[in-house]
Order: sequence, then structure tokens, then C-alpha cells
Amino acid sequence: MSRFEQAYEEWVRSAIAQEKNHRRVELLEKGLGHGTREFLRSVWFPAVKNFNHLYPEWEVRDFHNGYRYLDLAYMPGGVKGGIEIQGYGSHARDLDMRRFKDLCWRHCLLTLDDWMFLSIPYGSITDEPKRCQQLVLSFIGKFVAMDVPEPLTWLEAETVRFARRLLRPFTPSELAIHLRVTDQHARRLLHKLVEFQLLLVVSGKQRYRMYGLRTQ
Repeated sequence: MSRFEQAYEEWVRSAIAQEKNHRRVELLEKGLGHGTREFLRSVWFPAVKNFNHLYPEWEVRDFHNGYRYLDLAYMPGGVKGGIEIQGYGSHARDLDMRRFKDLCWRHCLLTLDDWMFLSIPYGSITDEPKRCQQLVLSFIGKFVAMDVPEPLTWLEAETVRFARRLLRPFTPSELAIHLRVTDQHARRLLHKLVEFQLLLVVSGKQRYRMYGLRTQ
């Protein structure tokens, strides 16, 4: 059994054991959808390495006092982040106007209830897993300061956090402005983190110009 499979099975069993709501227990016992499981396998677990603060099939009340379920809820320290996997067939090709309006209202009302959402197409999970991993790390960075390797200095650790929060490559000059250091010092930090295999060079050969987060 792979590390993912072992962690996944323990996570789902724990969620079932701790849940007292019979509606959610039934959903968990049926098993998570293919899209959600593939997202966890290809995106979340490689990027985050655990399922801490992540809750599958999370129940929320809607505007009409009914029940709805989020594919995944991420709730560290009481904040509310929702992740939904959008399959093309059910959410685009076959979506009629009534269901489309309902989906929009659902997201609007949950946003007003302080939920922050990621809506991820299934095709991106299969075709662009590394891009999705960067998105997840940036999403988590909105809520918590993610752990970084202990040997790093404060500036090195903040550089890694800076890379995690961005959804694009960045230049040494951008990092220098963020850290309030010189461009030359920013380049030294970046070169060291590339050697540590925490960052990678996105563009530039003779003189490195753009850097990004190494997600695996």
C-alpha cells in the first residue's frame, strides 16, 4: 500500500469514527467521488503531505435551510475554505439554466458566510497537476503560515512562503521588494534555495531571471 493510500484510508476512517451526523456518515461510507480522490492523490497529498484540517463531504446549510455538501472543507483554526472538483459532464455540458443559477447562488451565499472557495476542473487535475499543487499551496497560505524546513534562515523561509503564495513565477527584484533587501542579496537567497531543491529556475540560462516553487 502506498503512503497516499495508507494516509487516505486512515483519514476517511477517522472522519467516520468522529462524525455523529448520520447524513454525513452515509456519504463517507459510500466513498468519495472519483474526482475528489484523484485530486487528493495527484494534487493535495504530493503538495501538502498530510490531510490535517481537511474534511470530506462537509455539510453546510443553504439559504432555504436545507443541507448541501462540499467536496472538501479546509478549516484550520476556525477559518472556512471550500474545495470543489468540477467535472465537465455534470457542471458544464449537461448544466441546465436552473441548476446553473442554483450553483451560482450557492457559491454567493457561502461566500457571504465567509467561505473562501477553490473550484478546480477535473481536467486540470489530470492535465496540470503541478499547477494545481501551486494553487493549493497558495490557497493554504491564505489561512496559515505553512511549515518550512528547520535549517532555513528567516529570510530563506519567508522566500519559500512568498513563492507559495504566488500563482506565477517571480523575479529577484520582486522578492527584494518583498523582503526589503538588495537585488543581489535576493539572488543569493534564490540560488541557495534552488540548491536546496525548494525552488526551481523557470526561465533564464546564463543569468537566472524567473523562479518558481518546486512542488515535488
